[in-house]
Amino acid sequence: MASEAQEIVVTGMGVVTPAGCSLDTFWTALVAGQSTASTLDGPEFAPLPVRLGCQVSGLDTVDALPAKRLRRLDPFARFGLAAAVAAHQDAGAPTPPPERAAVLVGNAVGGRATSDRETRNYVERGAAAVNPLMPLMTMPNAAAATIAMQLGWRGPAYCLATTCASGADAIGQAMALLRTGRMDVVVAGGCESTLSPVTLAAFANLNALSVRNEDPARASRPFDSARDGFVMGEGAGFVVLERARDARARGVRGRAVLAGYAATTDAHHLSMPAPDGIGAIAAIRGALADASLTPGDIAHVNAHGTSTPLNDRIEAAALREVFGDRVPPVTAAKGVTGHLIGAAGAVELIATVLAVEYGLVPPTANHQETEPGMEIDVVHGRPRQLAPGPALSESFGFGGHNACLVVVPR
Repeated sequence: MASEAQEIVVTGMGVVTPAGCSLDTFWTALVAGQSTASTLDGPEFAPLPVRLGCQVSGLDTVDALPAKRLRRLDPFARFGLAAAVAAHQDAGAPTPPPERAAVLVGNAVGGRATSDRETRNYVERGAAAVNPLMPLMTMPNAAAATIAMQLGWRGPAYCLATTCASGADAIGQAMALLRTGRMDVVVAGGCESTLSPVTLAAFANLNALSVRNEDPARASRPFDSARDGFVMGEGAGFVVLERARDARARGVRGRAVLAGYAATTDAHHLSMPAPDGIGAIAAIRGALADASLTPGDIAHVNAHGTSTPLNDRIEAAALREVFGDRVPPVTAAKGVTGHLIGAAGAVELIATVLAVEYGLVPPTANHQETEPGMEIDVVHGRPRQLAPGPALSESFGFGGHNACLVVVPR
């Protein structure tokens, strides 16, 4: 484990997800194994081969922002701002010197909703109808810039794009800023909003999405033998990270220790993971080594678990390679939330922290029978009591990006 001088703690968390926009509602939905997938309404979705998704609802606007400013944010940035502000408040609203505070945001796509809308404006109404603010609303770093402005923090405000590993990588890189002493407080996470007809059409044509249009609530089923693809979701998750001694100095103990991080690349294919799982295996082992832990120390795995046939199979094989016959209890949040793309790793890291806090592994929604040959212990049907101990959160993305984080009880 890291020395006290380098021990990094999670002091605050915030979520905006299809399963809820508060930690309590999010956790309740996870423990209930309650799928949030539904049919997407609107004539723009009617021609699509896939018409289901997991949408955010019930999100109040950020009270501190005027309505005019909110209107100038694409949904992905609005989600990110709301989750980051909630995390900051959950952390007790730390006020470090502005130059010693940073914002790291994972995002894979940027302002997809705005891009779609303004493309329609151009086609249907001409060039003069295009919103001049479109470049500012669609740029992937819009969320990072907006969060920094809201908090008044003037350290680095980075945007990381490693597809589905983006949120986890943002949190991992935040650890490095704190461990090296470059920053004192970092808010880090991911945000995404890709429920657009064009994006859905592309992923459907890639054969990546579930086609259970008639039964959307049962469509996302990680590691299940009947899985047929993932369900697109949207949302955001952010954490506040600090060195343990700094948090203690302002009277905060921290919710959990973020003890390990590793990132690797398959260097294999833009959409398919390496068939031998070499990158995922290296990331898992690297995160354990960074936390000075062995496979036998891990009590729980929050898996990437996309519900796609190939990815789940390779992830299960990677877990078997690392843990042998004693793979810890596994859960996958995407059965509840769908796939949040750039936000997935951050939201699932928060789910891992909550599992460690509550001593409970949420069930994998819609999982009924593990595919023969996988031989991993997928928690399903009901939650399971969690033995005290560290937990692993895995994120694997298009392009062969792999990121793993280790959480230790405080």
